[in-house]
Amino acid sequence: MHTFVPNNLTEIQKASFRIPGSLDMQSDKFSNARQLFDEVPDLNVVQATSIIGRFNKQHQHEEAVYLFSSMLLMNIRPNQFTFGTIIHSSIALKDLNLSKQLHACATKMGLQSNVFVGSAMLDCYVKLGSIDEATRVFQDTHKPNVVSYTTMIRGFLKKDRVEDAVKLFQKMPERNIVSWNAMIGGFSQTGHNEEAVNLFVEMLREGYVPNHSTFPCALIAAANIAALGMGKSFHACAVKFLGKFDAYVGNALISFYAKSGSMEHSLLVFNKLIDRNIVSWNAVICGYAQNGRGEEAVEFFERMKVQCIRPNDVTILGLLWACNHAGLVDEGYSYFNQIRLEDPGMLKPEHYACMVDLLSRSGRFKEAEEFLCDLPFDPGIGILEGIARRLPDSLKHGTGRTCCAKNPGIES
Repeated sequence: MHTFVPNNLTEIQKASFRIPGSLDMQSDKFSNARQLFDEVPDLNVVQATSIIGRFNKQHQHEEAVYLFSSMLLMNIRPNQFTFGTIIHSSIALKDLNLSKQLHACATKMGLQSNVFVGSAMLDCYVKLGSIDEATRVFQDTHKPNVVSYTTMIRGFLKKDRVEDAVKLFQKMPERNIVSWNAMIGGFSQTGHNEEAVNLFVEMLREGYVPNHSTFPCALIAAANIAALGMGKSFHACAVKFLGKFDAYVGNALISFYAKSGSMEHSLLVFNKLIDRNIVSWNAVICGYAQNGRGEEAVEFFERMKVQCIRPNDVTILGLLWACNHAGLVDEGYSYFNQIRLEDPGMLKPEHYACMVDLLSRSGRFKEAEEFLCDLPFDPGIGILEGIARRLPDSLKHGTGRTCCAKNPGIES
């Protein structure tokens, strides 16, 4: 079908593109950006796209949008590379309305079926959560490539439209490891763990070689279905195909063995891992906590401090969780107070909830009540219900009355 392409770009700009109202056109930054256009004699599309791309790479996305609009007003016709660049800016600005304007502009110029523009637009709509628009873009793209298919599959899985993702995956004229990773990762992240594991096995049977991005998703899925034997096979595959692990794969293995109850294997991987980071340490601490080995979690945390590894909020939550399950009330309270003094910004509502639970589990309801009254934020119903449910008799000691007074929605 022949697409009519108007010659007057100014009319296209008036009809389909408006600079976002949030941008202050009088700002010096826009004047300085436009000056770059004005300094180039006989500015053409290649030069204009290059200048816009420079702003894009420097994360000056508002200026890039302004220059794109200026380019249209100067009657310079954007090409597929211009749209690929400016669409990236609309993603960075998280502006769905701007993205739709760019889509309309590309359509009026007859570029909507171009696979380069289509793939960029598809990626934009998927990342901004507009799956229906993404589907229309995919359908309009002429001969979508493996990138187009993979992006659309990710979009479907992001919205938990598993059947649509599977159908599209099966229709792909060609696949690569990125496509397989998208499916395996999508299944794993949406709770379809058995499907993720089975797909990983199918991928191997078809002769595809997994990479560093494949194994973490497969290992997480295996851990979620307590498939220790299968996970060990994946570990052997990782050794075969990857040789040395990076932190991404190593951390996934540490977490897998910890979640599967095999802390000894988890520690073996940790000790052999060269590129350890805070995630590696957290995985072991949380693993000890999950397996009810609180004292070992505390010892490991102290080892971490000796090596001058700075904890983050996940570390502290795992440590408090470990103290909670092991009944180490004083130790947990001590660590919490230490962080509250040294780095209070690290503490989130989850940490306070864990402390309330720790005190309540040990029957120290008066301290839990005082702790609740001293919160630096308005407690959510989850924290209040946690202590109220711990022991109904606590209502007699005043704790329940405090909870109910703070939130009438809590049932005694």
